[in-house]
Amino acid sequence: MIDPLNAWWAQQLVLCGWAFDPEPLSVPPEAAQARLALLDVRERGELGWRLAEASMPGQGEALRQLQALELLALSGAAGWLDAPRAHAWAEWIAADIQAHHASLDAWLTVLRHERGQIDWTQDDDGFLEACDALSQLEREAAGVTWEALAEWLSDRPCQLPWPTTQNSGVWRLRAIFAPVLTATCDARLDWPEVKCWLADVWRIDGRDELIRMLLWLSGQGHRYTWDLDAARLTSQGESARRQWWASLGEASDYGHMMLTFLDSGEPLEWAAWDWLRLADLAYAGWNAGWLDAQEAEAFATHAGDLLMRRYRDWTAVAKAYQRGRSLFEGADRRADFARDWDVLLRSRSSPWQMTLEALLDDAQREAARQAIRDWRAPAWHWVLALAAMREPDLLYRQGIDRTPDSQQRDEARRYLRDTLGLEPSMGTAGLASLWLPGQVHHLNQLAADAAHGALPAAKTPFGNAMPEAVRLRNGLKHCTRHAATIFMAEKYAFYLMMCADSGDYDRRELETLAESLRGVLSRFYSGPKALIEAWAAWEAALPEADEPSLVAEIRWHRDDPGSPFHWLDWRHGTWLEPGERLSLPRFTALALVGPLNAPVWSAPGPEVGSEREELREWLDSHYGLLSAEALKEFLDFLIDAGDRQEYQINYAPYTLNSARLREEVAIIESGECSEDDRNHLLRLRRVENNASGCNEYDMAAWDVAQAVDLAIAGRQMDWLSAVEFDTLVERAAHLAQSHYASWYDYARGLYAGFSFFMGETDEREALLQGFGEALTAWLTAAPPLSGGWASLDFPGAPARHWAPLHIDTLPGDARTLH
Repeated sequence: MIDPLNAWWAQQLVLCGWAFDPEPLSVPPEAAQARLALLDVRERGELGWRLAEASMPGQGEALRQLQALELLALSGAAGWLDAPRAHAWAEWIAADIQAHHASLDAWLTVLRHERGQIDWTQDDDGFLEACDALSQLEREAAGVTWEALAEWLSDRPCQLPWPTTQNSGVWRLRAIFAPVLTATCDARLDWPEVKCWLADVWRIDGRDELIRMLLWLSGQGHRYTWDLDAARLTSQGESARRQWWASLGEASDYGHMMLTFLDSGEPLEWAAWDWLRLADLAYAGWNAGWLDAQEAEAFATHAGDLLMRRYRDWTAVAKAYQRGRSLFEGADRRADFARDWDVLLRSRSSPWQMTLEALLDDAQREAARQAIRDWRAPAWHWVLALAAMREPDLLYRQGIDRTPDSQQRDEARRYLRDTLGLEPSMGTAGLASLWLPGQVHHLNQLAADAAHGALPAAKTPFGNAMPEAVRLRNGLKHCTRHAATIFMAEKYAFYLMMCADSGDYDRRELETLAESLRGVLSRFYSGPKALIEAWAAWEAALPEADEPSLVAEIRWHRDDPGSPFHWLDWRHGTWLEPGERLSLPRFTALALVGPLNAPVWSAPGPEVGSEREELREWLDSHYGLLSAEALKEFLDFLIDAGDRQEYQINYAPYTLNSARLREEVAIIESGECSEDDRNHLLRLRRVENNASGCNEYDMAAWDVAQAVDLAIAGRQMDWLSAVEFDTLVERAAHLAQSHYASWYDYARGLYAGFSFFMGETDEREALLQGFGEALTAWLTAAPPLSGGWASLDFPGAPARHWAPLHIDTLPGDARTLH
């Protein structure tokens, strides 16, 4: 039985100079390939373009459709398309020809006209004779007539034969680069030079680099920098914009295009530039053999999913891509839009005849989403995502991690040593001191108090807090609904990243800490939006000094559907923090050190290397302490008697007999003074003048603060065990509680003691002023991270703080459920 399509197809091939053969695919493969090359079709991508162009309305359409029939016969014969696929295409083109031409003569008339328009000298190649012969057959009702073909086609489904099996339809996304014709790939036919292209264009030479680039395109891409630049420039004036442009150097062409878009009111949307190239790169990886079909389709489907979230139709996709190309190339490509995109947007045989919203079904999208989550499942992806907020280039390292080069290792080691004081000999245990739940509790409490108008007054006995610091502190009320964990955790993630880059730390231990970090953040934030909103709120409230705010960068990740934060594995297992979570009473006891030390946000642990040597020198030079035994003995002295006893025995009696005081001063002044006599004289004068209220205020705070400070140093020197340290700090807290009722009383006593027992120095007034300012900051939390007193109830004092709205607080607070 004669196949009507084959017979009609064979008749049309006669117009191309073929001898009539009822089987269009019967050409020998070698001859078919040679003919394809002669027609400048050397791989299936070009064939896809010719088929997409076949039904492009306008001049030459009939000739393109006729050539498409020839190319289909040749590609089927050469094995580029299997027979069913070649026949499906021929059937669709036949139906399209029939739909737009009423008869064979009408079809042939258009062909002759278009041939004449192209080159009237081609009349001697037999084309006109073939037309006449087909017309004669039609009149004689021989062969397959126009009506017979129409009747046969009327019973056939009319569907463009682009791949639709399983997930293969997603390759329609690649059409702008080269339409994909089959559900399988063969690099020899589809992309013979794919590995050279990957190396030359993308600098990708293997699977690992490919996956990293695929994840970068989906999660950040070029749109990240472009979006941030556009947002910032939108709010700036002409002068600032021109200054920004001038600062770009070699990237000035990009700057010119960005300003052109802004000045012309062009929509500032270009994410399609990243996501269409994501699909193209996935296809390249499949052809290169570095991705299997399922992996490649998952990445391409993810690209489609992101596009469907952002754009309403293919035209919007195309325009966004064209803007991105313009920015990337630094040249305005908007005028080229019709030339570049008309085939895909207007041709009846375009793979984009399917609407964008119909590209993927729910099952396909969910499968791709799970595949991306699987790529980002390791906890280390949390470290990368968090650390990359301050170092965006870290997102080039997603996926399969790579070994840092020597420069990265050296930079990481310098940072760890010089900035954090970490030595490799400490191992990952040294990172425990960088986990700061005490700081988080402090910030959460300040935010809750700020929201209820319960923050301390800006005026203190030592002066007034700076207005800008007070404004910063009061602004924490906007953070009351957001746990401050992220404020500390994002820095901790960066420290983990630096430890990994240094190559000096056990990677498995670092990954365990990363797992703990994920568990903490998953517990305190319900999902990526909650985490990012909290991060943006705290970043706005507490910007880094001398560093630009990251609020815009953080919110970009909230708004971009491809951001890694939306694809992290959001779960937590057994509750285990990366460092110790202090109890509230213990944190309060540590805060008794006040301005004698930097704020202590975490439990101290043993130090090593240069940090330990500096501590040893300080203990020797300031206190003459050279051993653990000497330290413990001195700590017992401070808590049991301390400098306060010396005041009570040697100086307090003079406050009851001013005449005796004056006589003692005169006697010492009249003779030669030793150093001890001189110090005694200085203290007598301070008693005489009641300097800093030394005769009015209980100076036990001076002993308490010193004891806590020295206990911290002893723990860092490993002269005190953890149990011994806890015991000493608890004793100091009991001493403070027995002498004072509030932080204000404690601060007065501490200031009086600091002033009274200060040695002879020319810098006394400056030191007193600085200490008073520090006490003001501690009492007012202005600035917020100056110290913890404003967020803590004094040991033994009644509770006065508002409970935060979330559970990220320190255990031991009876007013908070944990």
